[in-house]
Amino acid sequence: MTQGIIISLGSINADFQVRVDKDPYQTTTMIGHDLQRLGGGKGANVAYQAHLLGASATLIGRVGNDDLKEQALKPLREMDIDLTYVRAVDGASTAVSMIAVPPNGKKKIILAPNANDVWVEEDKDEVRKAILQAPEGSVLVADYEVAPAIVEVAINAAQEKNFTVILDPSPTDRVDKRLFEKINYLIPDASETEGLTGTAPASLEKAVSAAHKLLDQGVKNVLVKLEGGGCIAANKEITFHIPAIPVEVVDTTGAGDAFAGALAVAVMEKRPLKEAACFASAASLVAVTGFGSQPAYASRERVEHYFDLTIDKIEEI
Repeated sequence: MTQGIIISLGSINADFQVRVDKDPYQTTTMIGHDLQRLGGGKGANVAYQAHLLGASATLIGRVGNDDLKEQALKPLREMDIDLTYVRAVDGASTAVSMIAVPPNGKKKIILAPNANDVWVEEDKDEVRKAILQAPEGSVLVADYEVAPAIVEVAINAAQEKNFTVILDPSPTDRVDKRLFEKINYLIPDASETEGLTGTAPASLEKAVSAAHKLLDQGVKNVLVKLEGGGCIAANKEITFHIPAIPVEVVDTTGAGDAFAGALAVAVMEKRPLKEAACFASAASLVAVTGFGSQPAYASRERVEHYFDLTIDKIEEI
């Protein structure tokens, strides 16, 4: 029987990341250090993390036909991620993400989407084809850092194939809630949760309330990623809290994408919600302990270590 794959539809970026010694919004000009030029973007990061965890991954996205595309794509190519459906767009620049990481690790990002948003009508057929040709048991992970019309095509094609759909609702102003009934797992962070529901998950009670508001809109499972780590996970049968495990936070860049990639792998492996949510939380936890997104991601052995620490701390609500 053919093994399913992770299909990641989303942004592909060239990341320029520096450390700063204080909050970058406290002054107009400040000195940065430890510059790193990396590959990034939600779609790329999800595929990278999924592959590290042992899954085959296909990436669907756009880069510019410029000198930055190699920075964005080289780490993925070296990981043997399928880039068949990544296109270089003539006349467009590869997306650039400028990231400043202060001492507390809570990054600030300025993103120029560039080629991520450059899709034409014919691309819809290609995206649909990519998904319909994927093997049974595959999982689609999508974000809205690409054109919303393309996300809709992908979700509809995945539903046609009875694939599980995981949606990272970022940015929230692009999210089409009419698609929520087709979403198996919605994974907003704290700010996205507030944007979608009007309720900031500043406490467990408010996070639970927000998760149930999203369930009422048709989503089958909601995992609200909490500001300090951990998450609230809920469906119509169960609601539970996965507390944060204390670690030294180096850099939060890409932690949510690690969560998405690991969740996709766990779902493809048919793990129940508690195990899948803990596995995703463990991958996210590991990701914040290193600098950068993809370079900080861990293989299965380390993620399973934090999974074992996390699974025993679940609190049913």
